[in-house]
Formats: sequence, C-alpha cells, structure tokens
Amino acid sequence: MRIGELAQQTGLTTKTIRHYEQIGLMSEPERHTNGYRDYQDDAVERLRFIRDAQAAGLTLAEAGEIIGMKAAGESTCGHTRELLARHLADVDAQIDRLLATRNELRAMAERAAAMDPAHCNDPGRCQVIGASAAQAGSRPRPAPHQRLLPLA
Repeated sequence: MRIGELAQQTGLTTKTIRHYEQIGLMSEPERHTNGYRDYQDDAVERLRFIRDAQAAGLTLAEAGEIIGMKAAGESTCGHTRELLARHLADVDAQIDRLLATRNELRAMAERAAAMDPAHCNDPGRCQVIGASAAQAGSRPRPAPHQRLLPLA
C-alpha cells in the first residue's frame, strides 16, 4: 500500500510516517520503480502501536526500545511495566505540583478579593502576589511554565 493509504488507515500524517522511517521506528519500505513507497500490511499495526504507546505517555525512543526488543525475540512485559511505572510516577508528581499551584492561586485570589485597592501603594510590586508568596514560606514552587497551565 502507498503512504497515503497507510496514513489514512492509521490516522497519522504522511510526514509523521516518513519521520518514523528516518528515526528507525519503521523499516524502509520497498519502492516501486516510480519511487513510491510500498508498505506491507504489518506497517499498520506497527504505526498503531507507536501511536498507542505515545498516547500512554511513552516517548518515541521508549516505543523504539520495545519494538527493538520484540524484533530480537525478547519479552517486553517487564520493561514496559517499568516504563509505565516511571511515567505514572512522573504524572503523579506533576499532579502534586499542579495541586500546589491551584492552592497558591486560590490563596492569591482570596487575598485579592479581600484587599482594599486603596491599600495597594507599593509601586514596585503587586501586594496580592507578593503577600501570597511570602505566606507560602519554604514550600517548593512549581516551575513558571507549570504555573501557567489552566486548572479545571
């Protein structure tokens, strides 16, 4: 099958498929005499696996490790379990940081709602933000890009 049909069957773009070939996640397909790629049916399953691995939070490199292990006839269950556990721990840590950010933002919002604008007289800073940060004490603060994430 041609790359366009493969893209349609997998929900990926042709550019993505070519990229996966370039980085070794997909083997180079045979080519017709006109240069068009000719993919075998197993390419669909390979691409679906890569897509599903990414949806589960795995990186392309990690998906490639699993593909390589399978190609070598190795069992991947333990390795995959370790990858998923590590990613789950990362997600849990991110959730903790986001919850701390939410609490900090709520405290600032409450302080802002209770403040009298007439008392805002420091020309160098916003007293709502400064006061909230001082009250937070030595609690670790999330990275700036994480503080900008929308919270539901």
